[in-house]
Amino acid sequence: MATDEPPEETTVSDRGMVTIPAAIRRRLDIEPGDKLRWTTDDEGTLSVEVVKQRYGAFDDFEPVPMGGSGSDTHDLAGYEDDPAFSEPN
Repeated sequence: MATDEPPEETTVSDRGMVTIPAAIRRRLDIEPGDKLRWTTDDEGTLSVEVVKQRYGAFDDFEPVPMGGSGSDTHDLAGYEDDPAFSEPN
């Protein structure tokens, strides 16, 4: 995405961190949790791609009712009758 704006510069900290200028964050809609993918070519040109991470991996899944009051645990492995796997009262 080329623009007519002058290039932005940032300084690399002693820990290797940089701050993305606010104007670039706004223009590219970069928000906390997004990732940046860094690549270089043989000429030493650095490219950065924004990888959106706006939600957790399982946020799109619908909950599945399993019975009980919601606070009950469910033994999906089939060990509910084995005393070695039961909790003491």
